Amino acid sequence: MSQPVVTIRELSRRFGSRMALDRINLTIPQGTVYGLVGGNGAGKTTLIKHILGLLHAEEGMVQVFGYNPVVDPPAVLSRIGYLSEDRDIAGWMRVDELLNYTRAFFPDWDSVFANELLDTFELSANQKVKTLSRGQLARVGLLTALAHRPALLLLDEPSSGLDPVVRKDILGAIIRTVADEGRTVLFSSHLLDEVERVADQVAMLSNGRLVLNDSLENIKSRQRVVTVRFLHEISHKPLIPGLINLDGSAAEWKYLCPEGTARLRETAASIGAEILEETIPSLDEIFEGHSRRP
Repeated sequence: MSQPVVTIRELSRRFGSRMALDRINLTIPQGTVYGLVGGNGAGKTTLIKHILGLLHAEEGMVQVFGYNPVVDPPAVLSRIGYLSEDRDIAGWMRVDELLNYTRAFFPDWDSVFANELLDTFELSANQKVKTLSRGQLARVGLLTALAHRPALLLLDEPSSGLDPVVRKDILGAIIRTVADEGRTVLFSSHLLDEVERVADQVAMLSNGRLVLNDSLENIKSRQRVVTVRFLHEISHKPLIPGLINLDGSAAEWKYLCPEGTARLRETAASIGAEILEETIPSLDEIFEGHSRRP
């Protein structure tokens, strides 16, 4: 077994009185596409900053390639490709100047691959960065993150500014290609259909806590969405112990059932209801349900 690319143990972080990360345990093996999901303020970017060594662990431990990223940043950052959500790129440079500048930091920079990505992303080497559209900025950021063929690719909201065609035809293909080469991808996204399409593993954060962490297949197979019909119309959200209310109205309501539904029919019958349908949930429905938990 190869050493995990990222190992996080009991990581906690406070900003004032707010607990941004609460005893996070996470292991990311080599060659995995790991999707990190959660609402605004859930702790996704804070977690990524710890992996990059931009924040030190107040409590717990973070190791990347077996190193502490705060203590030994050269050993870590030289093997990471990073795309930030805010696309903080010097606007006064031309695209080719930006590539030459970035190349100086990475001995493994692949100039042939960089030129291939320029063509794939339909970017002009002579264009000023400040004149690029939001979508073009995202593509330039991806190019600089990928061109040195990093062992770990960190993408913070990588689809921000990309139209649906680019997301489907370029971003997904790149993430899969990196993983198929034995490299590792960790990306955060609020577009859960995108995560569902490309991720092997999913980690879900809510209020700084890791509420789910498993393969996408296991997460979906262990939960169900059930549609329940009551005998009479109900004006308020009817609570059923052990279930998470999703939506509904009148006499029909949908619930997320995080465990088996064997006893659910008995429970439904005891409160004057019946189960109409049981389906495998989407990642959106799972996220919605777990976000509503206290």
